[in-house]
Amino acid sequence: MEGSLPRRATQLVLDWTELHQTELLEDWDLCLSNHHPKDISPLK
Repeated sequence: MEGSLPRRATQLVLDWTELHQTELLEDWDLCLSNHHPKDISPLK
């Protein structure tokens, strides 16, 4: 994949991933086991 985001959008994504790191790792494990990931709340 290739692409880019404006600096502000990139920072928002990084902030969101930092807040939800545990949930993202749990969802990753679920996907590896062929299960559907759980919903993760958006950045507010």
